Order: sequence, then C-alpha cells, then structure tokens
Amino acid sequence: MRRSLKRMALGLSAVAVVGFTVAACGSSGSGSGSGSTATTAQKPTNCAAPENYCVGFVTDVGKIDDKSFNQSAWEGVKKAVAEQGVQADYIETVSQKDYATNIKTFLDQKYDLIITWGFLMGEATTKAAKANPKTTFIGGDQFQATTVPNLTGITFPEAKAGFLAGALAGYMTKSNKVGAVLGTNTVPPVVQFKEGYEAGAKYANPNISVKSTYHPGGADVAFTDPAFGADTAKQMLDQGIDVIFGAGGKTGNGALAETAKKAGAALCIGVDSDQWLTVPEAHPCLMTSAMKLITPGVQKLIAQAKDGTIKAGGFSGDVGLAPFHDFESVIPADVQQKITDLTAKVLSGEVPTGVKQ
Repeated sequence: MRRSLKRMALGLSAVAVVGFTVAACGSSGSGSGSGSTATTAQKPTNCAAPENYCVGFVTDVGKIDDKSFNQSAWEGVKKAVAEQGVQADYIETVSQKDYATNIKTFLDQKYDLIITWGFLMGEATTKAAKANPKTTFIGGDQFQATTVPNLTGITFPEAKAGFLAGALAGYMTKSNKVGAVLGTNTVPPVVQFKEGYEAGAKYANPNISVKSTYHPGGADVAFTDPAFGADTAKQMLDQGIDVIFGAGGKTGNGALAETAKKAGAALCIGVDSDQWLTVPEAHPCLMTSAMKLITPGVQKLIAQAKDGTIKAGGFSGDVGLAPFHDFESVIPADVQQKITDLTAKVLSGEVPTGVKQ
C-alpha cells in the first residue's frame, strides 16, 4: 500500500497543521459538489508526497459544528493533527446523494486516510474502499458484516449509554414522566439510544411513563432542525414531562435549549459528547450526557492507520455518562451512587439493557 511507503518517510519528517477551525466558514474548500463545503485554516498540500500523511473527513448531514456526533469526531482528527503530525481537511455533506462525490474528492487528491462519519455512508464507503485498496478508510457507526482489507468500522454500544441516561432520568423525575427528542429512526444508533433510554428509565422507576419522538423527516433534515426539537420539547414540557433526552444533532440541541427555559422545573440530558462543553445554553437543565467516547476512538484509529497497525473489520468504542458538572450539588448523593454502581454493571454486561444490538 502507498501508506507503507509513506511510513518510512514519516519517521524522518512529519508536517503538522495548526490553527484549525471547527465551524464551516462559508469559504470555498475541497468540496466539489453544490452540496459540499470544506474549510480549515490550512489545507493539506501535496498529499501524494511521501512525507505528508493526509486525512480526509467526510461528515454526514448533521454538519461539522453539530456540537455532538460529527464535532466529536473532528476533535479526534484535530488531536491527531496536533500530536501525530498528520494533515487534515473536512467536507461537509449536505445531501445523501453527495456521499460518493465527497469521498471521491479526497481520493482524487491522493489522501492516505478517508474517514466517513455516519451509518448512512456505509454503502458508499464500502464501495469506495473496495475500488481503492491502497487508501485506508474508517467508517463511523458503520458495522462491518464482511471484512474489507482497507476498511475499519467503529461502532459504539449506544444502548448502554442510553440505559444509563434513562436510569438517571428515572431516578430524578418528580412527575414520573420523561421524554426523548430524537433524530431519524432510519439510523440504528439513534434507535439504540432511544430504546436504551426507555429501558433504563423503567429499570430505575417501574412507574414511569416515557414518550419518545423521532423527527418525521428524512436523514437530510432529521439532525439539522433545532426548531422541531424545541417545539417537540415544549409540547412534552406542557404535558408534564420533566426530564428530556435530546439525541439528534442540532435537532436534539434545540430540545435541550428549550428545556433549559424551564430550569428548576425540568431537567435534560445530552448525547454523544459532553454537551456541557458544547451547548452552554443548556446549562440550566443539563445533568449529564450519554457519551460515545468518539474523540479518543478516532484519534487512536488515526494513529494506527498512520503506523500501519490498524486492523480491518470492526472496532468497538467506549461509552459512558459525562460528568454532572454543576448538577453534582443537585443530584442527590444516593442517586449518584446508584448511577456509579449501575454504570459498572451495565458496561460489564452484568445488568443487560434488554436491547438487541
């Protein structure tokens, strides 16, 4: 593989790119189609040169600055830039029809590693990997039913993180009514979060009522509609629901922000990353987040890809709950202890979620 030749040169010289920006700025970039944008403070140069190791990151439609799924993965790429001497750029996908085009953009520029981030890109990623065996691919939330030698899929046990979030909601509700505002049910990880949340809430509180609402639109809009998230959360709050789980990119973030307006009467839980750090408007209600430890997982796989030790097939990432931050003084000590004990048992499998993975 071309990367094998580059590894010899990389031991002598590595080019680091600094000063990355996370949010798309609207300037022209690598994206070649009308549904794509790409921008960093400094783009990779001459990816065909053996001394340059180039990483291309293709987002799904949730956008690079979704403050959860895509952004967490991009943070992992940025850490690899700072610590592992790689160069990187991203392409923001606007429509599912652009998946193949966006991947081809990086292929045409001779990138060494292409990361496609999202379940729905699985088919396009597998096809591109098979057609380009000298390029390494990583697919986020992409289960590998069959092994492609140059493709690694990273998945997470979302049901376990959702279960822990639901258990906390079950312990903290005063109305015995909790809810979840979600992206599309065509994406299995979203379904896993939802079903885990419902199971965890009922585990902690057998008398609880759980209302879960998916976005009714397709994947192109289901993760980018904060207005729907806010409206749905408001309806739930009006119905007496007092804990809301937002799991759907910017759509879920809208639900968190709306719930924050009811601070003191309602609580909320974020998703994917520690959203205390990315959605400050949710601070008044945000107890924790159901985390997929995406950033370290992505950084680890990039390091393995660069040094040639990455394994094809499936890679399982870790999950857990984010710190309670300011809610450490709000959540009773006995509830915190229950969650601590339950976390170890759920992650080990001692307490099953009851959700089929």
